Parts: sequence; structure tokens; C-alpha cells
Amino acid sequence: MIDIKDKTLLITGGTGSFGETILNHFLQTEIGEIRIFTRDEKKQEDLRLKYKNSKMNFIIGDVRDFKSINQALYGVDYLFQAAALKQVHTCEFFPLQAIQTNILGSENVLEAAIQNKVARTVVLSTDKAVYPINTMGMTKGLMEKLAISKGRDPRLKESDARISVTRYGNVMCSRGSVIPLFIEQIKSGSEITITLPQMTRFLMSLEESVTLVLNAFEYGDSGDIMVQKAPACSVGDLVKALVDIFQAKNPIKILGSRHGEKLYETLCSREEMVKANDLGRFYKIPPDLRDMNYSQYSKAHLADDLQVSEYNSNNTTMLSHEEIIATLMQQPYVRKQLEK
Repeated sequence: MIDIKDKTLLITGGTGSFGETILNHFLQTEIGEIRIFTRDEKKQEDLRLKYKNSKMNFIIGDVRDFKSINQALYGVDYLFQAAALKQVHTCEFFPLQAIQTNILGSENVLEAAIQNKVARTVVLSTDKAVYPINTMGMTKGLMEKLAISKGRDPRLKESDARISVTRYGNVMCSRGSVIPLFIEQIKSGSEITITLPQMTRFLMSLEESVTLVLNAFEYGDSGDIMVQKAPACSVGDLVKALVDIFQAKNPIKILGSRHGEKLYETLCSREEMVKANDLGRFYKIPPDLRDMNYSQYSKAHLADDLQVSEYNSNNTTMLSHEEIIATLMQQPYVRKQLEK
């Protein structure tokens, strides 16, 4: 077990849904200090007033500014890099902004972590980074490559530090996600707007996302990508379940796919599944540590490799209507909305 007593943890993007959930977890431990690093002073103040906990230290800054993140990481033992532009359609319209935050900002965070000898760094990624077709996925994919590259940095060995990556699918009821939108439309009596009913997506709770990150924090080696297995359902089936839960009769309007959307998402590519370690609830994808002298690393198992399939939201466990309802009813947000 990693010793966290009296240690210092910094969370970039710490005022988001993930940040607050993992904050709740660590406030129940013997951690010494939790630094929340974001550029959103309003959300920081909201968290400060909500928790009023002396362990929490709020720092205004931007991952795009190396000086600010470098100063914030002074004396930090552990780091979760959650700062990102995450909305697919927003990144499609403003790709340079996504590049500056998701790629260049992550480079700043990782370089500052190495310079400050942070012992454990976990970088948060997304299923959209696999076979990416949109800006958000492409920038997150390059962020993963940066983390893997930094994981090979010889300076890490000097301080026995590690940099690993987590990758997960849609987090249910997180800020800006589709379930709160559907519930708002249902309760207001307006049309329920969906893209394509047959689109499939992984379903993961905020608590499960924290479990994945903590698993990488505890067991991830430098350059590892940790993936948590997850069930999936179609967008159409998700809406049907919500309609039943809220006993709604709203009309449904199909909009068609938006900018950069895929019919299904992939958590592990076929190429990654070839080398992934199956750990039960998780896949652990080790880094490719070969150098450019490829002739030294010839492999005679290509035929076997071709039999391996990617792990996506079409070939994972698909939830039935009853299972979707049960999954949704486990979410505190859904239960709270039912009470209103």
C-alpha cells in the first residue's frame, strides 16, 4: 500500500465531477493536504464553502501556464491530472483550444511533476482516444503518448517516480453528460433529443472512475494504461429506461449524430489487446519499451495476434432494459431527481 499519511496530493481540474468525487475519498483518509488546482474561482469558492476542511488548499492557475503549475507542485507527493477540455462538439469548433489544454497543458503538468519529483502521477484519459475521429479524442490520444514518453524519462528513476494513465468511457451523471440533460428534458415536459438510438456507450459511475484511478495510483507502473471493464447500452435503450423510471410520456426527437461522434466507442484497440494483461476487472496495457532497432524484437506470433479483437461498446456486456434501470437507480443524482 502506498503511504498517504501526511502526504500532499494535487488534483488538476479538481472542481469537476471526478475531482470532487476523489476529493471526498481522500478527505476520509490520513492525507495531509489536498491542493485543488483550477482556473475557476467560482467553483473553488463553492467547494471551499461546502467542505470547510483545513486539509484543502485552493490554487488558481492554468495548466497552460508552466510557471503556475510548476509552483503549485512544489512539495507535492501525488498528482491526478484531470484538467482537460472534454466536450466533443466544443473541441470540434475550437481545436486549437483543445490542443493548448489537453496536449500542451498536459506536457506542462508532466514536466513540472518530474522536476518536482512527484512520486505518483496518474493522467486521466478517455475511450475517445482510441481510433480517434474527433479533436477531443485526438488530443487525448496524444496526451497518452506524452505520458508514456515521460514514463521513460531517466529522471523518474532517480526519484523512483511513476507516471501512468487511466482510460474510461462515459461517466454517468457527470457534469455536462447526457443523463442530466435527458432528465431535465423529461421533467420540463419538452422533447427528449437524442442523436442516433443505435449508438452504444460504456456506462461507468463516478465511484468506478475513482476506483480505476486509485488502482492505477497503487499498481500502475510508468507508461501503463489502466482500463476498467464496463457494460454498455444503446442511447435509445438508455432513454427508454429513463422514461420508465420517471413515468414520462415526452416525445422523442432524433437529431442525428453531432460533430465528431462515433457509433460506438473503444476502450482498448486490437493492437493493445494483443499485449494487454487481463486483471479481472481491469486491463493493464504495458508501454512499448522497444527502441528503433526493430530487427532485434522480431515476433513470430502474427497469426495469433490477428485473432484478437478490440474491446468496444458493441462487444462488451450489453445491459438489458431492467439492468439499465437498476444501474441508473444506483446513481445518487437520479434518485435525487426522482425526489424533486
